[in-house]
Amino acid sequence: MVRITHWITALCFAALLLSGIEIVISHPRFYWGETGTVLTPPLFQLPIPSSRKLVPTGYAYVLPDQNGWSRALHFEAAWIVVLTGVLYVIAGLVTKHFQQHLVPTKTDPSWRANDATSYNGPQRLAYLFVIFVLFPLVIWTGLAMSLAFEAACSTCVVVLGGRQSARTIHFFVAAALLLFLCVHVVQVWRAGFWNRTGAMITGRLNIRKESA
Repeated sequence: MVRITHWITALCFAALLLSGIEIVISHPRFYWGETGTVLTPPLFQLPIPSSRKLVPTGYAYVLPDQNGWSRALHFEAAWIVVLTGVLYVIAGLVTKHFQQHLVPTKTDPSWRANDATSYNGPQRLAYLFVIFVLFPLVIWTGLAMSLAFEAACSTCVVVLGGRQSARTIHFFVAAALLLFLCVHVVQVWRAGFWNRTGAMITGRLNIRKESA
């Protein structure tokens, strides 16, 4: 279950990243509060041109507008991630995956991995933070940008500071997830990329190759 949900999430994250970049390009300005328009001073803006002529960015040209398909792909991939995440958490609780493999143990004061199949303390905390903090927050802020969600649960949007605040927070959480992904890939590469990747596909880790 861990391997299946891992690869589904990886594919969806790639789709979310690609479509999210296209969505940001359509309006690379971020605000704080409930509303924010081209006539409103932004909290900050990305130093890139927009794909819409009416969005002031300081550039004399616009990029091709890909906002249509990117939003559709973003929403579809997001719901797949939500359902996959729910399945992963339920399976993790039932099989005690979190307790056995991710929750730091008191018997390891050095917080170092005992063998090639275990994680050290900081790695365990990082995974738990991503699973139970960053992913729920990116889902929450994503929903908070929806008018339908705001109408059904306005308190969840107010707590974030408004729909535009939710969009800004969503951007930073997505950036944090991207940073985690980069560090994750680097660590996998240093530990033996093909061996580790093969283990996440087949479920078998070559310990001899890992030791060598």
